[in-house]
Amino acid sequence: MSIPVALAGMSPGEIMSSLGTASPDERLRALHILREMRRREQQRLFFDLYPDETTVVGGRRFHARRLYARHLEFFDVGARYRERCFMAANRVGKTFGAGGYETSMHLTGLYPEWWTGRRFDRAIDAWAAGKTNETTRDIIQFTLLGKVLGSGPGRRVSGTGVIPGAQLGPATWRTGVADLIDTIQVKHVSGDWSSLGLKSYQQGRGAFEGTSKHVIWLDEEPDISIYGECVIRTATTSGIVMLTFTPLEGMSETVLQFMPGND
Repeated sequence: MSIPVALAGMSPGEIMSSLGTASPDERLRALHILREMRRREQQRLFFDLYPDETTVVGGRRFHARRLYARHLEFFDVGARYRERCFMAANRVGKTFGAGGYETSMHLTGLYPEWWTGRRFDRAIDAWAAGKTNETTRDIIQFTLLGKVLGSGPGRRVSGTGVIPGAQLGPATWRTGVADLIDTIQVKHVSGDWSSLGLKSYQQGRGAFEGTSKHVIWLDEEPDISIYGECVIRTATTSGIVMLTFTPLEGMSETVLQFMPGND
């Protein structure tokens, strides 16, 4: 639905007030326009993150970029290191503000002007993986794509996650797991399509064998064997592996890969 230019810059309240003695059909059309404006606004979360100054958009507060020093450091070192780990406490934005946000940038090519981290100048192949099929669906899929709408063959994602909804293309669904996407196409600024596959450690190391990837994001701590496979998958592409997790397993082999003083 196209939104008339005269209405595009108006708030919902201003639109309804401007209708005056409009006919029922005109009011109904205005209502449809309001709903479409709201839907599009909800699909643009990516563009509201990390603003220059703290701002409020749609009733939601987005803090100034400079307040996220550790996140910015994580992004920046991606230009120099192929393997990175954001190891931190719970509820500090590891999944949403670090792994999810950067993965979205690489899939779409929508790098902000302030970005100093790794860049890809073409569409990419990527994986994002979590501990179980259910956590991959409920955390990673929801973070990147939003909630699932509908059921059966006609189901789709809302596009309200970190990846802009307008960039989302066709998806295939995993069999045997309710509402879990297997792969989805993401429109890149080059005009080509990036591919995102969702996986879980529950599938075992064998599920991470075989194909080359440009970006792999591992949310929650993986077994060292899975981590090693992911490093191999990105070797021929000079790709990157990102880990975001709280070290609940203590000084595991995976944790030790990123501790100071360890090779």
